[in-house]
Order: sequence, then C-alpha cells, then structure tokens
Amino acid sequence: MPSTRPSRGSLAKRSWTRLSDEQLLGLRFCDLKLKIERSPVAKRVRRLYRELDKRQISFRPHVWLSEEWFSPDGVPGIAVPFYLAHPRLERLERRMMRNVEGGSAESAMRILRHEAGHAIDTAYRLRRRKRWREIFGPASLPYPDTYRARPGSRRYVQHLGEWYAQAHPCEDFAETFAVWLKPNSSWRRTYAQWPAFHKLEFVDELLENVRGTRAPVRNREVVEPLRENTHTLADHYRRKLRRYSMYRRTVTDHLLERVFTAERHRRAPRASTFLRAHSLHLVNATMRELHAERYSVEQILRIIVERADKLGVWVRGSRRDALRHARWMLVYLTRLYAQGESPRLAL
Repeated sequence: MPSTRPSRGSLAKRSWTRLSDEQLLGLRFCDLKLKIERSPVAKRVRRLYRELDKRQISFRPHVWLSEEWFSPDGVPGIAVPFYLAHPRLERLERRMMRNVEGGSAESAMRILRHEAGHAIDTAYRLRRRKRWREIFGPASLPYPDTYRARPGSRRYVQHLGEWYAQAHPCEDFAETFAVWLKPNSSWRRTYAQWPAFHKLEFVDELLENVRGTRAPVRNREVVEPLRENTHTLADHYRRKLRRYSMYRRTVTDHLLERVFTAERHRRAPRASTFLRAHSLHLVNATMRELHAERYSVEQILRIIVERADKLGVWVRGSRRDALRHARWMLVYLTRLYAQGESPRLAL
C-alpha cells in the first residue's frame, strides 16, 4: 500500500504554517523560504541601528537568518536564529526546547546588542589594541566547551544570563559593550563601585575614538545562511537536544531529586512549571534572607528550572510544602556559590 504521508516537496509547496509539528520537522531549512525583511526580526534590527546611530557609530552590522545566534570571526555581522522569523516557528522552538531565546522584544534586543559588540569589535579590529588586551585579556584564548562562573564577582557586567561575561575575553567585551549601548543605561551609577566600571569607561573611550570613522573590515559575507541549509528541522533539534543533554550531574540534580519526585501524581504539576510560577516569590525571599544580588539569584533559579526540565521531576505532597522546600534549595545553592563553589556552564 502506498504511503499516505505527504512528501517533503509537497509539504514545501503548501503553507508550512498550517503543518503539524511532526510535518514541519520534516522540512529542510531552505524549504522555509524565510526572509529577514518579512519577519519580526526586521523591526528589532532597525531598533539596533537607531541605537548605534544615537551613539554616533556609523557602522551597521549586516544581519541574516541561520540556525543559531552568532557573530562569526572575521565577519562584522550577526546571524539570528530562524525561529524568530515567524510565530509558528517560535511555537515549535518552545515545544522542543521549552524556551525561546530572544522570544520577547526585550530579550531579543539584549542579545542583538551583545552580538553587535562582537561585530563592532571585528569591524574596527578593536581586539588588536594593546589596551583592549590589558582590560579584557587575550582574544586568542581558545573558547572552552564549558566555563566555571563566579556568581559573586563584580569584575564583570551582568547582562545576558549565566554570568556570560565570564566565559571568554571576547564575551566579556561584548557584554560590556551591550551594557554601554543600551539606551538610557545607568551604568555609571549601577557599576560605580564595581571593578567592572573601568571596563565600561574603557569602552566609552574606545568607541569615542572610532565615532565617525570608516571601519577597516566591511565584508558582507553571510555564514551558514538558511537559504543554503539542506538539513531538516528534525536534524537541527536532534543535534541541539543532544548538546543540551551533555551536562555533568551536579549538586543541583541531587537536590531536585530530594525535593521533587520522578513519579507523576494526579494533578501534580511539573517541578519546572511550579518553579517558574513562583519565581518572583522565591527570588525575593532568597534576596531578603541572604542579602544577595537579584541577578545571581535569578541565574541560580534559572539553572534549577532547566535541570528540573531535563530530569522530568514533579511536585509531590502539598504545594505549600513544595514551595518551602524549593525556597530552601534556592537559598542553599545561592549560599554555596557565594562561598566559592562555581557552577559549570555550557558555552
């Protein structure tokens, strides 16, 4: 009997926005025919350009669609993930990964400012300057697969999640640039007593020097464009999920298995859903008890939620008890990291 499943070619000819998730996963990226100009990404890019213009930076990084966020070495441009080009693809990303990186206007702009930092660094060859290397370290250091964060450190700005500025000197610069670029940024007041303040002052001086000048690197190369990508969306998510699953068991996993359960009980919510719903209460309670910074507590809770998702644990007992135990866990981990323990994070 011939198969009743439509071929990839016939699916591509139909409006893929109406396909089921399973059918959509069978399409190749090049079949989607996505364009920046027809997507919500275009509005974000125009906003980024206005922010650069306000800072009198004449260079405009070119932007294209790819599988992930990145700014390639030697190319002063920004790749934006495909799922931001259409709401249907955002829904698929959320189903597959339980999160949409850059899914809101605020988070998309935070990442775009960060990637713009890489692009401006490349365009003006800033990392070649002696003072850049003295402030941030050698850009030539190999990128690690993972990095150990120091949650209490004030030597780095706090912009993207997971203390990302600590991952590599180039990420430190891009994060500092992003904080500096943000409209109406209060970095002079927020970081006045931090060692990171001198990095922000340096970026301010550095960008003052390149204002109105022509960037020496202006190539418009497009790396790993979607239009040439013949991998299926299923291939992409298979690789992405495998990468996310390569995570060494930590104290967080052990605590989650103590507080929650792998057995699903009637009407019991997922632990990750429960933690997200009570995130504000948990963060505020931990900050009050430990006098800790909001950013660090939020990042530790984010790690807990992500691991709860991966472990597939559920709330057990009363929700009141679950909330008390979750608060204890967050306080414990925040105190542990404040005492010198370092979470290992994937880069």
